[in-house]
Amino acid sequence: MANEWVIPEIAANHDEMTAWRRDIHAHPELGFEEVRTSELVAEKLKSWGLEVHTGLGKTGVVGTLRVGNDTRSIGLRADMDALPMPEANQFEYRSTKEDVMHACGHDGHTTMLLGAAKYLAETRNFEGCVHFIFQPAEEGVGGAKAMVEEGLFEQFPCDAVYGMHNRPGMSVGKFGMRPGSAMAGGALFDIIVKGNGSHGARPESGIDPVIISAHIATAAQTIVSRNANPQEMAVLSITQIQSGDAYNVIPHTAHMKGTARTFSNEIMKLLETNLTKMAKNIAEGMGATAEVDFRVTFPPLINDKDEIEFTGDVAAGLVGEQNVDRMSNRITASEDFSYMSNIVPGSYVTIGLGEDRCEVHNPNYDFNDEILPLGATYWAKLVEQRLKKGVHSD
Repeated sequence: MANEWVIPEIAANHDEMTAWRRDIHAHPELGFEEVRTSELVAEKLKSWGLEVHTGLGKTGVVGTLRVGNDTRSIGLRADMDALPMPEANQFEYRSTKEDVMHACGHDGHTTMLLGAAKYLAETRNFEGCVHFIFQPAEEGVGGAKAMVEEGLFEQFPCDAVYGMHNRPGMSVGKFGMRPGSAMAGGALFDIIVKGNGSHGARPESGIDPVIISAHIATAAQTIVSRNANPQEMAVLSITQIQSGDAYNVIPHTAHMKGTARTFSNEIMKLLETNLTKMAKNIAEGMGATAEVDFRVTFPPLINDKDEIEFTGDVAAGLVGEQNVDRMSNRITASEDFSYMSNIVPGSYVTIGLGEDRCEVHNPNYDFNDEILPLGATYWAKLVEQRLKKGVHSD
């Protein structure tokens, strides 16, 4: 990685940041259980003189740094939780917890934001207020939603909020982003089909929920292909059909599970409405009933046009315009940062982890410590430019 991309004071802390990251990696914690990680974050922030608030969203931490009397205020967010999966790596700092590992790089995200907080606390080369938001439970457990519902932006007002995620397969020194819809909204659903159990040799005496579930699963695939606008991305997948315990028993009920993804709130509502109607009508037409529980777990992540342009300029100022993709492909995965950027203008970008790095959510994944200083520098420059001295709010 080119040294000219990194603030010298942050580069000097590279070994220390690497030690933080590997310590967090070795002690992963699941969503809303990040007690050790939260204590580590809070302790470091306090030692650098920040105001620290703990317990928001159960294990969330917010560190506040104010310089001068300017009323401008921004939020920088990093996620802290790990995934419920075993680690295959055998290096010294591999996970010490069975079936829990940092397979998505949240250990690196937390470290990069800590590195920026330390530098900014020492230099204070800005005017205004920065809230360093360390969020729990990003991995489908609702950490951002919990922090927002418990008053994140009431207690810590922000003019804008910023997030960042590592991206395996993208070269070190590159950034990706796009205005508007950038990551898909996600939903989970359960369908309980209630039939009437009977002997497997006498199907005419019962109502088979397994056959009915198969019809629902097949018909559900027409919702995207025949109801959604072809120009809108949508995915609806039945991922589980669970029913029965014996070879010769037609079960009484069947339980279907699945997921839906789209970049549009309107299309998500269409998927919910049509799936519910289809499941109920098919079940009723075959003598059974169906109950549908459709839960939107993440809204689509929408980047604010002005804020994403600003963050693109920050990244280009570090690595050069040729290394910034300002119209990167939309990502069909979901990210609960959207709960924050739905309330205040937001910008969410990706930072290259390396072309040869393992994909996230893989048991062989590990964050690339090489990019820690670059990520921290990005955060620091963002603050120094967004809250530039001498440019006061009206």
